[in-house]
Amino acid sequence: MFPSHRPRRLRTTPALRRLVAETTVRPQHLVLPMFVKEGAAEPIAIRSMPGVVQHSMDSLRKAAVAAVQAGVGGIMLFGVPETRDATGSGGIDPDGILNVALRELRSELGDSTVLMSDCCLDEFTDHGHCGVLAADGSVDNDATLTLYGEMAVAQAEAGAHLVGPSGMMDGQVGFIREALDAAGLTDTGILAYTVKYASALYGPFREAVDSQLRGDRKTYQQDPPNVRESLRELALDLAEGADLVMVKPALPYLDVLSEVAKASDVPVAAYQISGEYAMVEAASANGWIDRERTVLETLTSIRRAGADIVLTYWATEAAQWLDRG
Repeated sequence: MFPSHRPRRLRTTPALRRLVAETTVRPQHLVLPMFVKEGAAEPIAIRSMPGVVQHSMDSLRKAAVAAVQAGVGGIMLFGVPETRDATGSGGIDPDGILNVALRELRSELGDSTVLMSDCCLDEFTDHGHCGVLAADGSVDNDATLTLYGEMAVAQAEAGAHLVGPSGMMDGQVGFIREALDAAGLTDTGILAYTVKYASALYGPFREAVDSQLRGDRKTYQQDPPNVRESLRELALDLAEGADLVMVKPALPYLDVLSEVAKASDVPVAAYQISGEYAMVEAASANGWIDRERTVLETLTSIRRAGADIVLTYWATEAAQWLDRG
């Protein structure tokens, strides 16, 4: 009798499929990125990211509490200031929107979740780049590191459990670690944006943070064709003291994520970015795909490729689906 080997036997019921599943997605694996806008009296919809908003302080607290209650593992916070300058000083100011919001959430949530902060200047600069500019208009790597150190200390003092340097400056992890330790903040961890590509899929995010970017970030974010470069970045960040590392974007770079996960001896995160979110939302709004199944399938693919942690704008909603099922 042929065939005698029938793999379909293990697919015949939902219970069997659950029993032999090789990859799981649970609420604690998910991190919710959130935006808080200075001066906002109510949430402001982000046109290119349906369902995502620039929060007021009040709505931020409520949404953060809801995420924690849903079992989401952490929150990554981004600030949207009213004013900007050439050095992004609002990101370092203890009374700047991001640091105020960190204090509010740490007061509200304590240690019930992992509070993460974007440690980068781009939201706060009037030119939209991730660092300060040299006289020739290029991003000055070493001058930027000094500001990253000050920013990390301010965020840690405001309540961040993890700071997330995302600017792709050479030496950023080591410089921030030294700054945190010198300030006595040895328990504050670093989630390093180790692998961050110069992707076309960041467009909706730039609307979300009211980005002032002119030009592009190709001289400091990674070139999409390269993989070995990512492993070099990983080795450097690990040597400099990264507590976790990240690959960004997620779906177009699952091969890179897999290589990083194999080589890393610390937890690996992946960021399902704004453009990935927008594409699924647009296709589902047109009735072309099943929204819930597609979201969960993408999250499973990211976990299967090796991510311990997934940053996703669907975190709270997906957590509710997962606990329902």
